[in-house]
Amino acid sequence: MPKERVTMRKIREILRLVWSCGQSRNSIAKSCGVGKTTVSGTISRALAAKLTWPLPHDMGDDTLESLLYRSRTTPYNLSRIRPDWASLQAELVTHKNLTLMLLWQEYKGHNPDGYQYSQFYELFRQWQKKPDLSMRQEHRAGEKMFVDYCGQTLPIVDAATGEFRDAQVFVAVMGASNYTYAEASWS
Repeated sequence: MPKERVTMRKIREILRLVWSCGQSRNSIAKSCGVGKTTVSGTISRALAAKLTWPLPHDMGDDTLESLLYRSRTTPYNLSRIRPDWASLQAELVTHKNLTLMLLWQEYKGHNPDGYQYSQFYELFRQWQKKPDLSMRQEHRAGEKMFVDYCGQTLPIVDAATGEFRDAQVFVAVMGASNYTYAEASWS
């Protein structure tokens, strides 16, 4: 949803209604035909610019706009440290339980100003030049069942002896209903 454009006349009216008339943000939003967040944002910008009511008579729209909406003088920081995607891919392949989220957390630990997870993920996928694979399947009731052992073995402790034994988890899922059956069995 695009941000709404607020005219200088509406901005002046918002400031007048807040500071001179003491109206609530809801009533100002209704009377000016803007959203409550626009009203709150305008007031916050005016306070940050140290404006008071009444505004100086010689203050033109251009001056008011420059005080409220200062243009960014410094460009966005596009020089974030990019990870070595090849080494990340190699780590993902060699370490069984490693995920991209864990790699990102390690990256952010070393680079606090680095990419956020969504951008990190997107850049990694672009580097791989592979689409994010997903396939939607439709299943008729009772037609298919999916069975498999899931993941690694789980260590189970015998409470009486303290002995560790490994168990595997068997899972069966009915395709249409997602009804799931799981059972642990000794390896």
